[in-house]
Amino acid sequence: MSNLHEMYEKIGISEQVYQYGEKICASLKERFTAIDEVAEYNQLKVLSALQKNKVSDIHFAATTGYGYNDLGRDTLEQVYADIFHTEDALVRPQLICGTHALAIALSSNLLPGDELLSISGKPYDTLEEVIGIRPSTGSLKEYGVSYAQVDLLPNGEFDFEGIRNAIHENTKMIEIQRSKGYQTRPTLSVEKIGKAIAFVKSINPEIICMVDNCYGEFVETIEPSDVGADMVVGSLIKNPGGGLAPIGGYIAGTKKCIERAAYRLSAPGLGKEVGATLGIMQSFYQGLFLAPTVVAGALKGAIFAANIYESLGFKVVPDSVESRHDIIQAVEFGKPEYVIAFCKGIQAAAPVDSCAAPEPWDMPGYDSQVIMAAGAFVQGSSIELSADGPIKPPYAVYFQGGLTWYHAKTGILKSLQQIVDEGLVTVIK
Repeated sequence: MSNLHEMYEKIGISEQVYQYGEKICASLKERFTAIDEVAEYNQLKVLSALQKNKVSDIHFAATTGYGYNDLGRDTLEQVYADIFHTEDALVRPQLICGTHALAIALSSNLLPGDELLSISGKPYDTLEEVIGIRPSTGSLKEYGVSYAQVDLLPNGEFDFEGIRNAIHENTKMIEIQRSKGYQTRPTLSVEKIGKAIAFVKSINPEIICMVDNCYGEFVETIEPSDVGADMVVGSLIKNPGGGLAPIGGYIAGTKKCIERAAYRLSAPGLGKEVGATLGIMQSFYQGLFLAPTVVAGALKGAIFAANIYESLGFKVVPDSVESRHDIIQAVEFGKPEYVIAFCKGIQAAAPVDSCAAPEPWDMPGYDSQVIMAAGAFVQGSSIELSADGPIKPPYAVYFQGGLTWYHAKTGILKSLQQIVDEGLVTVIK
């Protein structure tokens, strides 16, 4: 193993930091075994759906123009529907990102006079302008859709009494954000989401329940659609794209919800019948096939990060022993210089643009400066090694991704090395 140590030294990891990391790794073997078991289950689930739909190389063929009769596109959507156990799915390169997929799901299923109710508190920053919480051209608010929210309780649980009081005759859809976004609250388990959906349906079974599933796919053996969600929505440059999808998003759910989403994405009367795939279907299929093991590597990296930084005295969410329901690890530093140093370390570990130095900037869709580290093969691919955070209290950084566990490990060690080199912390072997 001395050669391995030397390789870490070559990329700038000191012996002190390396040994500190190895001590943490040795304590995580049992956790990692459990992650591998979930990945094995999900790998079989994906494989079964691919085989059921008789996927062959003809499904990788390119289409252009209108994209009529795109066999690969239509079959992939059936594969997603089978994996998520839904009536239908919309899986398209024309869905630019997770925010776009969510915007399509919301705007297609909400009409003027309807109300959207978030029952998991404030949604992710980029949805604020989609909804109209922050004024923006083309927001739901501009089209006469109102918004209300019920915050989670201080312990991170759903406020069922608050939800009951908030639901009224105009409540058309409830939104649940599985992951924490730029908050230091717990990620919601599929089991908890299922209980909340059942509660809402007991009040009014006609209310559409939509789950923002970003960062959560394949972390557990079940998805929100298995526990009653009418729509689950996510990005292909996060978990389900397996690091190979160059763009895209998905919406899986009831046939009615997906039909409306398809009409909004293309045009009324066209729906799912159009949408050329331009030769990227192999990446979509192969990325989906790899996704369970890629997610497992990212989860290991998140747990490693939690244990590293908790042992140094920082607040981490989830903590070092909590169960995991997404791939994001938050570290609350309390000071901006720690956030910036952490991101510099992650960037230095990247396979692409490792020489770049990330800096805070005024990123569109956010209400404060944001720093992002991501030397990725696909721009903005959150399943690849990345870290980001708003430069505002509590000065937390959000780490995610790593196409392999070994790269995730390297990224965390580089982040720690950068913080040590700047004299912000001291580690002891």
